[in-house]
Order: sequence, then structure tokens, then C-alpha cells
Amino acid sequence: MANHKSALKRIRSNEAKRVLNRYQHKSTRTAVKKLRATTDASEAQELLKKVSSMLDRLAKKNIIHKNKAANNKSSLTKYVNSLAA
Repeated sequence: MANHKSALKRIRSNEAKRVLNRYQHKSTRTAVKKLRATTDASEAQELLKKVSSMLDRLAKKNIIHKNKAANNKSSLTKYVNSLAA
């Protein structure tokens, strides 16, 4: 166990950040699944904006890699465009 005050505080703050990161990552994955399950083009268009924003936020905070976010957004955009066509 850590002996320094700063190390103890670091343990507490790291745990709080880990929980928040897991929550955001999981909710983003759920939103992606919901978007992929959508068959309505207009609803998918609205969801795509929200999901893209969520993915960008995760990439910005290094919760996921920026290329993974870009790949997800690209494939989701292709899917939404195929619904519109």
C-alpha cells in the first residue's frame, strides 16, 4: 500500500477516472449498437451525429485510439448513407 499522501490521493483519483471512462466507453458502444440496429434513415442520421460526437470525445481523452474512432465513424457513415439510398 502507498505511504505518501499524494500517492493515496492519486489512487483515489485514478479510480474515479477509471469508473467514468468505463461508463463513457460502454455507453458509446451501446449507442453504436443502437445505430447499427436502426433501419429508419432519418433517425439514423440524428443518431450518427450523437455517436460521432461521443467517439470523438473518447478519442480526445485517449480512451480509444483516434484511428479506431475514425474507422468507426467511417463505417457508421457508410451504413447511414446506405439506408438513405
